[in-house]
Amino acid sequence: MKVIQSPLFERKVKKFRKNQKLALDEQIRIIKENPGVGQEKKGDLQGVFVFKFKLQKVEYLLSYRFAGDNLELITLGPHENYYRDLKKHLKNK
Repeated sequence: MKVIQSPLFERKVKKFRKNQKLALDEQIRIIKENPGVGQEKKGDLQGVFVFKFKLQKVEYLLSYRFAGDNLELITLGPHENYYRDLKKHLKNK
């Protein structure tokens, strides 16, 4: 399974510090080993999974979906306005 990052995901990760990126890599490894670990969304976000994890006492949400045999990482961030921004991003794609 190949992991693909959306441009939005790449921009958000670019702002992370090195130790945060290492912790994020570990979370992505968990998703890759067990893709069903996230919660599948309904309605507008059907087919999108959201995985929650803590990074330095802040809860982050990471959304992903399957594109054929690939795992596409869509976006990540804290909960505030997360779903609004995710819907807007998917609508503009």
